[in-house]
This record gives sequence, structure tokens and C-alpha cells, in this order.
Amino acid sequence: MQPETIAEFGEHQHVQVAQPASAAELGQIVRDAAAQGIAVFPLGGRTMLHIGYRPNKPGVGVDLRNLDQVIDYPARDMTITVQAGITIAKLQEILAKENQQLPIDVPNPEQATLGGAIAVNASGPRRYGYGTLRDYVIGISFINDQGQEVKAGGRVVKNVAGYDLMKLQIGALGTLGIITQATLKLRPIPEASSTVVFDCPETQLAARLDDLHRSPTRPISLDVWTTQKGYYQILVEFEGNREGVEWQVRTLNQPGAQATSSTGPVACAPDWCEVRRYTFRANTLPSRLAGFMSIARSISIPTLHAHAGNGILYSHFDDLTLDQARTMLKTLQDAARPQGNVVVIRCPVEWKSELPIWGKPRGDYALMKRVKQALDPGGIFNPGRFVDGM
Repeated sequence: MQPETIAEFGEHQHVQVAQPASAAELGQIVRDAAAQGIAVFPLGGRTMLHIGYRPNKPGVGVDLRNLDQVIDYPARDMTITVQAGITIAKLQEILAKENQQLPIDVPNPEQATLGGAIAVNASGPRRYGYGTLRDYVIGISFINDQGQEVKAGGRVVKNVAGYDLMKLQIGALGTLGIITQATLKLRPIPEASSTVVFDCPETQLAARLDDLHRSPTRPISLDVWTTQKGYYQILVEFEGNREGVEWQVRTLNQPGAQATSSTGPVACAPDWCEVRRYTFRANTLPSRLAGFMSIARSISIPTLHAHAGNGILYSHFDDLTLDQARTMLKTLQDAARPQGNVVVIRCPVEWKSELPIWGKPRGDYALMKRVKQALDPGGIFNPGRFVDGM
């Protein structure tokens, strides 16, 4: 094992990192860690380590990028089984040879691994039309707290036997086990795609979004960006057969709209996953998004980007003080109530003990703690990083 500096882990930033070549080796690392009473930190492409609190005890990191093989790819069944260390870009390259795709937008796909994407339930603009990884993972394998490889689900779409352990692992931030393998449903690469872009005055945003929601068109993404003062830019993206895409573009017919067309999957706006030093993410009802964005602009947040169809809003900053962050978070949290929430995606590690990183407390924390206690009673996996210090 080699020591590695992981700044996001704060006081435990100097971490011994192992690179297991198999699930069996990974299981042994977990058993050794449990015997020593230390933690295990799953690592992939290191693109999402800024999410969550820092760990509450020292441990060993496990770099899963050696586990990157295709286990089974029956292309006619539109499924694939791969190891969790494969990068998203490599996975999409393999699928493209069969004219297939996993229609999930993951930031930094050349680095990000499938296991890491599942652990944070990563998604992007196309979440509006295609859903999230929860809709595509149909089988999963993970190492439990005893170092055993546990399997759930299967390799066929109609397999529904057993408990749905897959859903527990998706978005659990690696706190319930270490994902080693996943089976995914796939979609064909579309024949054509088109992006319609138009500017919208801030005062008309709510009406424009209502018009788009009522439209007979079916976009795969609906994003809103801040541009010059008093204006937003709306991006509407379509995928499908050529005739259907062309009809939707004609039907949209928004004032000032400009369309660009291409073959293959839509190339989402290049800045949708931009990284700034400080980033907040809010979620609210889509019907309330325009008003929420107006409040965010009123407190001088410089850059806003919304997945408007899903009610998700990102706020980006290059410069911010801790007191400013506290004030902004309170204003946004109040605006998001009662259905929404605001979480901190990225900030200096020393701020994480001062800010509500995971937003307001939720009513399901007690149940989540019971699940954590049942699957990881020794607190081995990523301890302290998830909600409420789990």
C-alpha cells in the first residue's frame, strides 16, 4: 500500500491506499480493517470526494480502478454486467460499438468510475427524460462488513426476486458496503438529436417554463442558465428518430429560439458540471423553480444553473466567506421549504463542521441509522461522511 494525500478527508488526509485486483482481495482488506478497528474508504476516479463530511476515524483507502472488466454483455438483451472500477467513458465506448448507451450524464466521465457514480447517484441534464441510475441498475454485487461478496438482483430485466438491496446502495456514498459489480439496463443510441436555445427575460421565466411543461413535446433535458442581468438562457434538448425530433423542434416554436441538430446522443451543455470552489445544490418543486431562482438572484448569487424539469438548482461561486455562505444557505433553505432542501456540494473542508452540509434534518434519519447499523454495525465503510454523521 502507498500513502496518498486526500485533502477532502481533512485530518485523515494521509491515507494508505491499496489497489485490489479482485473482489477476493478487496474482501481480505475489509476483514483486516475490521480486525484493526479502522475504516475503509472506497475510491474510484476521485471526482466526488468533495461530497459529504470528512471521515470521523482513520482508515485505509481502496482504489477500485483495477476492477474494470466487462463480465457479460448480451447486447441483444440490452444489458451489460461490468466491474465497478470501469470509467464511464470506457463503458460508453464499449456500448457505442453496439449502438447502445447508458443515458446517464456523469461529470468527468474519463475519470469517474461506475461504482462512484452509483454511490452518489450521479445524474445531469438528461435526468429529465431518462431518469437516474436507480432506473438502470438491475443487479449489483458488493463487499459487506465481513468481507463477503453479496449479490442482489440479476442479469435480466424481469428479475424481481429478493430484497431490493440495489436501491440501498445507490446514493449511499459507500457507507453500506463497497460496490464491486453492476448489471445495467441499456438504451439504443438515438437516430437524431437537436438542441433548442432561446433567451428569456427573468420576469417571463415562470410562464415560459409552464408553456414548455404543457407542450406536447417530450424533451430529454430542460435546463436554465443565468446570462446577462435580467435574462436567462433556456436549453431544450430532444432525442429520438429524425422525424420525431424535427416535429418537436417545429412544435416548440418559442420566440427567438435557435435550434442545432446532430446525429447520435445530445451533447449536453459543456458547462453543466463545471467545478467551482463553492457549489450549493437545491431541489424544489419544478413549479416553484422560477420563483426560487428569483430569490437566489436577489441575494447576488452570480451563477445559477437549473435542471428545470426536475426542480434542481446549482449555485456556483468563485469567492465566498463562511459568514456569506451561512446567510445564503439560510435564505435558500427557507425558500426551498417545505418540500425542498439545499446541500453543500463543494466548500473548504474546514467549513464542513460549520455548515449544514446535508441540509435540513429529514424524517427518515432514524430509519437510515437502523439500516446502517444492520449492514455495517462496526462503522467500517466511509464512517461519518453521510447524513447526520453516518
